[in-house]
Amino acid sequence: MTAETPQPRAVAPARPDDSVRAVLRSPRLLTREALAGIVTTLALVPEVISFSVIAGVDPMVSLVASVVLAVVMSLLGGRPAMVTAAAGSVALVIAPLVRTHGVEYVLPTVLLAGVIQIVFGTAGLARLMRFIPRSVMIGFVNALGILIFVAQVPHLIDVPWIVYPLFALTIAIVVLLPRFTTVVPAPLVAIVVVTVIVVAAGLTDVHTVGDEGPMGGGLPGLTPWLVPFSPETLGIILPTALSVAFVGLMETLLTAKLVDDITETPSHKGKESWALGVANIAAGAYGGIAGCAMIGQTVVNVKIGRARTRVSTLAAGLFLLLLVTGLSSVMARIPMVALAAVMMVVAITTVDWHSVRPSTLRRMPVPETLVMVVTVGVVVATNNLAIGVAVGVLLAMVLFARRIAHVIRVERTVEPAAGDRDGASAGPDADGSARPRARVRYDVVGPLFFGSSNDLVEHFAYADDALLAESSGVAGAHTHAESLEVTGVSTTASPDGEEARRTSRPGATVLVDLSRASVWDASSVAALDSVETKFAAHGLAVEFVGLDERSGSFHGRLTGQLGG
Repeated sequence: MTAETPQPRAVAPARPDDSVRAVLRSPRLLTREALAGIVTTLALVPEVISFSVIAGVDPMVSLVASVVLAVVMSLLGGRPAMVTAAAGSVALVIAPLVRTHGVEYVLPTVLLAGVIQIVFGTAGLARLMRFIPRSVMIGFVNALGILIFVAQVPHLIDVPWIVYPLFALTIAIVVLLPRFTTVVPAPLVAIVVVTVIVVAAGLTDVHTVGDEGPMGGGLPGLTPWLVPFSPETLGIILPTALSVAFVGLMETLLTAKLVDDITETPSHKGKESWALGVANIAAGAYGGIAGCAMIGQTVVNVKIGRARTRVSTLAAGLFLLLLVTGLSSVMARIPMVALAAVMMVVAITTVDWHSVRPSTLRRMPVPETLVMVVTVGVVVATNNLAIGVAVGVLLAMVLFARRIAHVIRVERTVEPAAGDRDGASAGPDADGSARPRARVRYDVVGPLFFGSSNDLVEHFAYADDALLAESSGVAGAHTHAESLEVTGVSTTASPDGEEARRTSRPGATVLVDLSRASVWDASSVAALDSVETKFAAHGLAVEFVGLDERSGSFHGRLTGQLGG
């Protein structure tokens, strides 16, 4: 009787509770998703208003834009339950443009950023985000926290003394309330309490949201195009649009991965990317700053609210719309000090403090720490998250190429040729005895690319091999005790003279075995050509063997065709 081979279990489909259809059929699940959306909205409003102030745009416009972002992404996005709205990372990128050129340039910038994101998503370029190292991502998050914190400092300078007690009260509520209850978001409670105190006490000298811009009820109309269609306009908006698109995509895809891990369900990164572009174009039409996924509010939605579907984010968008249209006059009376305090707490919690602990820094490789520090430094110095990330990625690439360049190893072995095993010889010696014929084999180990192949030519003993070919006293099992790891030649004996996968060519004296190497670029082919040329100058022929199909085809196509 033959035992049955156990069949692998198929991957379980998405849980029924996690589908929109199941939610709509279940009052319990529908209530859970709707309440999660409402709680998320309450946590969203303070940050959106604060980010609007950072960017220098009308808070009401940003709230409406957040409604558009939340609704569009709930319908089109590739990551259910992820919250999208006007975000601080994007506000920090937009702010310099508004200060320098005016708010009228926000519309074309956001529209162009949306188009870039659509192209990015439809072309499948979201996969490139996996090439951003963890050290750069940590640097991005830490720099984001620093910039958000610094942006709040002006609200605490040259203000009435009463602002400081209000600031301390807000911080205390935000920090201490979650220890007793999490039913209502602590930032919302803090803002309500401080607002009531300011209004009840008649503290008219305390700066409020209404002082930042008009907060009239109703929805604003579409924003008119106020800048000329010209190359000059494109030159002004293109750098910021690229930064907005890149930063928004990066934070969105990072947040999507976080939700994937929490919910143990996959997301569609490409769909999320182009949907974000569509949502930003729609939000930009209302004059709002571009948005992206919001990590804090997403965690509130998924962890505290236990949301799993698009219903929660759709509910958040619709509830925010209700607040915007019905409670705008109330929001206008919110003190700016309360929002500044909330955002400072958000900034502090945004920083990955574990990454800067002395114990962590001691364990981490120096290049990883250097990349993180440089990323943070460039972001803070330029006030531009995209530039900092780009510099961090480039530095990480250079350091990686430098490390992998030293992985290459060349092993030299002197072995008898195949004919020697059958009694063949190179000819008589001076005393008439047969002289054994020897062959030198080099085993190249590691990836050959521009970083590692430039010094490959120096790994071969051209003159020694030429002398060996003329010598009469070299036995097949003779070993040269020479080991130059990484940058030199490691010499080992091969007593049995075993040869790795090759097709012998008559007259070949030097065998270069590439079965444990890969040829990745033209620099590698040029280096191998130089090796062959140098051996030829010493009267020796070279045979390259062991290349896999891809490397062999690549080498065969370029060898001898690169000149010089």
